[in-house]
Amino acid sequence: MASPPFPPPGSLQFKLVKTFVDLNVRVYRLTGGRLGGKVKGAPVLLLDHLGRKTGRARTTPVLYLRDGADLVIVGSRGGSDAMPAWFLNLMSSPSTTVQVGSERRAVVARQATPEDKQRLWPRLVEMYDEYAIYQQRTKREIPVVILSPAS
Repeated sequence: MASPPFPPPGSLQFKLVKTFVDLNVRVYRLTGGRLGGKVKGAPVLLLDHLGRKTGRARTTPVLYLRDGADLVIVGSRGGSDAMPAWFLNLMSSPSTTVQVGSERRAVVARQATPEDKQRLWPRLVEMYDEYAIYQQRTKREIPVVILSPAS
């Protein structure tokens, strides 16, 4: 069964999701990803990003796929019609850091080209089949983001 759509901002459900996400980030950091490091078998990384309006540092747990030296993430937001804030923040400020397990690394984000997405999407759906349901749920094209090692 697919997860429900992402709750609207300001709702009680949204506040509960935010509380759970904040707790997941703390537990992931404390345990080096041993706890909070997988969702339905798919690996999770912690994505640091700066709020494009506030400039505040934020951290979001996101599923990822390894593609050579790159890490690939998906801006699904559960199939919501709104883009995830982290995606908009990354497009505004693409140099950032991630934590994979206990390792932190500097990366540069870029939105996948249509060719990249065509190659990566089947692997992403194989890793986490709800991505296909999320794409059906929304009218927007769900973006795929490639995080490459910073040089």
